[in-house]
Amino acid sequence: MEPETNGTWCWAWGNASWEQGEAGEDCWVPMGQWEGPEVVLVPILFGLFFLLGLSGNMLVLLVLWRAKVPGPRSPTNIFILNLSVADCSFLLFCVPFQATVYSLPEWVFGAFLCKWVHYCVMVSMLVSVFTLVAMSVDRYVAIVHARRSLCIRSRRNAALGVATAWLLAVAVAVPTAQHQVLVSGQHQAPNRSFCWEHWGAGHTSAKHAYKIVILLLGYLLPLMLITYCYAKVLFHLHKKVKNVSKKSERSKKKTAQTILLVVAVFLVSWMPHHIIIMWAEFGNFPLTSTSFTFRIISHCLAYSNSCINPILYAFLSENFRRSCRQVCPGRCLLKPAREDKRVRIRMDNISVTRSTTNM
Repeated sequence: MEPETNGTWCWAWGNASWEQGEAGEDCWVPMGQWEGPEVVLVPILFGLFFLLGLSGNMLVLLVLWRAKVPGPRSPTNIFILNLSVADCSFLLFCVPFQATVYSLPEWVFGAFLCKWVHYCVMVSMLVSVFTLVAMSVDRYVAIVHARRSLCIRSRRNAALGVATAWLLAVAVAVPTAQHQVLVSGQHQAPNRSFCWEHWGAGHTSAKHAYKIVILLLGYLLPLMLITYCYAKVLFHLHKKVKNVSKKSERSKKKTAQTILLVVAVFLVSWMPHHIIIMWAEFGNFPLTSTSFTFRIISHCLAYSNSCINPILYAFLSENFRRSCRQVCPGRCLLKPAREDKRVRIRMDNISVTRSTTNM
């Protein structure tokens, strides 16, 4: 099939430069020789993100599966487990196939994978984001409403939150699979096939609405909820926790820094991706070497989020580190803190011990 020509700019790259194409919307068409340093450098760079992210998340899955303490089914570990599964799925379905877009002149994986890959990428991205929101709410309840947290933060509620995240993501991502098509027979490249997002004539408003929904559900609303929850946690630690020792004060400051890091990582990781999507959808995204580089950077930042999540949400947890020392023979990698250096307000996925806060 051949999509309608709408006079818009087309993603077309050749000889490390963008050129104008006349094919359909949101497409990549090779114009000229398929060469340049990006053909080699981009897949190598993506491969590093792939290996780092997959190794970190697989280690998290291994530890949670084999550890006896604090138990793989605790509410916190359920969220960490789901986050690692979502990040692994995102890396597996996104990075290898996206690398081929930069290194191959056409889509070589067929019509089914054209739909399936893009659908899985959208689902896993949304599940990862929804899980980060659920974890921030979980931390908020554990610290600010500690007395009621025992009944709220149950394994049943955590599992229900995980199921809700997957069901919502699966439903929201359906239009992605519907409108991802395999196109061939373009006059610029008549013997090549391309995997394009194609909505067809008369569906521009629906496409705009869907892009806005993804922006709201996949970035803006999660960012607002994560920021709100952690802001309340910081306020509680600053105003409500009184009469603490100097060590506890230092730990409270470290907790605040970690919270700010969590919010900043989410903000920076996904902002360029959504800027490009909105710019291309509602504006006139310039097709230059600079914009091409910006697109690569946006991919790298999105992949880095799946690499950093295991560090932020698992390895900074004292319970997880204790479980890791059980599973991994190299205990010197995650040595327990000396008793005289432990502080009473501690990080446990950005949580505070009840004995310290008297909550």
